[in-house]
Amino acid sequence: MVSVFGAVGLIVVGTAIVWVAGGRLESASERLGAHYGLPAVVQGAVIAAIGSSFPELTSVVFSVLLYDNFDLGVGAIVGSAVFNILVIPGWSALRGRGLRADRDVVYKETQFYMLAVAVLLLTFSLGVIYEPQPVANGLTSTLTRPLALIPLALYAVYLFIQSQDVSDYDAPEVNDVNARRQWLLLVGSILGILVGVEALVEAAVSLEATLGVPSAVWGLTVVAAGTSLPDTVVSVRAAEAGRGPTSLANVLGSNTFDLLVAVPVGVLLVPGGRIALDFGTAVPMMGFLTVATLGFLVVTRTDLELDRPEAVALLMLYVVFIVWMILETLGVTALVPGV
Repeated sequence: MVSVFGAVGLIVVGTAIVWVAGGRLESASERLGAHYGLPAVVQGAVIAAIGSSFPELTSVVFSVLLYDNFDLGVGAIVGSAVFNILVIPGWSALRGRGLRADRDVVYKETQFYMLAVAVLLLTFSLGVIYEPQPVANGLTSTLTRPLALIPLALYAVYLFIQSQDVSDYDAPEVNDVNARRQWLLLVGSILGILVGVEALVEAAVSLEATLGVPSAVWGLTVVAAGTSLPDTVVSVRAAEAGRGPTSLANVLGSNTFDLLVAVPVGVLLVPGGRIALDFGTAVPMMGFLTVATLGFLVVTRTDLELDRPEAVALLMLYVVFIVWMILETLGVTALVPGV
């Protein structure tokens, strides 16, 4: 374990590494998507989203395998999803003059993402129903490998739906992309992200040991914001280039991947294939994520555009989330039993 100052240093260094590597990964994934003739929405929702979600996936893997702390990994995933759905669209809209959406984003990506939130919460609930383990301040959800297959199966359906869009798309020819070079850049970026995320996770574990604040809180805030930087890079750059639907599709596709793939992977990798999750912490966090998602749906559905006042509203909702986490940590509020 490191000191508080050492942990802060790890956060700064890890965030910087993830930022740089995430930008390189975004560039490589975008060019590869164009090279292979994928539609803009599929590039954003699948290629760029999976690439930019690699830090979140890594945070779960490291939390489980290196620190035996699944709650930290889940906290990073949920906190990242809240950051993505509120901060990235809001920031992207403020950087330009609003942010355009389209019907594919609103009626396919957003609604499928809402289904992903519901299915993950259902999976957590099944872990309580079939193997309840009462604890001092609530219930523990026991997740098993068969339960982990439920969200993974839904993600397979998501990929099938996206594949139908690819089959119907007449792609323009792109001849100036060196695919081999871009694949090497993508792999190198992934290795850089591994280093940065490990620093963030170690910092969260150290801060829990030093300050006594649960690692899940650090996952929901510090680790989540740090691992969301690649998503931010992808979406803001797409918005600045006038590709609003691609920007929003990346946000939604990234969150869908995080919830349906990153969390189950943590369960599949843990020795024994069984892991306990603090249900009292998970449900309020998923509840806030649902509220954030509904807010996002409402503001993007109005005229299929996210204007500046709506962007500010999303950012203020994220401020409410951070303030709430601070109040929970200080004991002012007690809506999250596990904090």
